[in-house]
Parts: sequence; C-alpha cells; structure tokens
Amino acid sequence: MTTRTFRITVRGAFDGLTEAQRAALLADAAEHDVLRAAFTPEGTLTYDIAARPAFVFRFSATGEKEEDILEAAERAEETAMSWLTERGYGYKQLRSTAEDLSQAPLGKRQRRAARATAPEPRP
Repeated sequence: MTTRTFRITVRGAFDGLTEAQRAALLADAAEHDVLRAAFTPEGTLTYDIAARPAFVFRFSATGEKEEDILEAAERAEETAMSWLTERGYGYKQLRSTAEDLSQAPLGKRQRRAARATAPEPRP
C-alpha cells in the first residue's frame, strides 16, 4: 500500500482579543509571517493581525487510505484549537480544507519530467 500525503489548511479569525493579547500577537508577527508559511506535521501559523484578525494554520499528514484524510483534517483542527485555547486566544469561524497530494494534478515541471522519463512509444 502506498503512503498518501495530505495538506490541511485550518482557517479562522481571532475573536475577543484583549489589548495585551493583540500586543503579544503583534510582537510575534515576524515569526508568523506568510513568507514563513509551510505545511508541517506540527502545523505552521500565519497571520497579519495589523491588517485583519484572520489566521491560517498549515499542516501536513500522511495516511494509507483515501479516507484517512478525514481523520487528518479532524486532528489538524483539534491541534489548532488547542494551540489557541492554551494561549487564551478566542477564535471564530474555524474551518478546514484538506488535499490529497496523490490526487492533485501535475504541475508544468512535473508533466515535463514525466514525459522525459516515459518510454518511447512503439510503432
């Protein structure tokens, strides 16, 4: 059986932040800049609290069956909620999307590489 790689994105918005919480998020903003975004097993948080209260967690997970993506998305949401709750950050509108990379269409470079390694057609 092959291992599938999943990318899970959990989106939401901070809610009811105190001035101290907002200041803490602003102080840590450089660590959570979108330019540092990556899909990781632990999750990567990005936000721009100065512009809007939205945030995004990015997670990667693996599974063996197509159905494993549902469990991976659920774990990602739970991890995001735990992170926020542990720090006392209120949140709302939490939702997630998940993608099975084995089902994703090939990009231009991947198609080119596949053509280059494909066997020559027989006449």
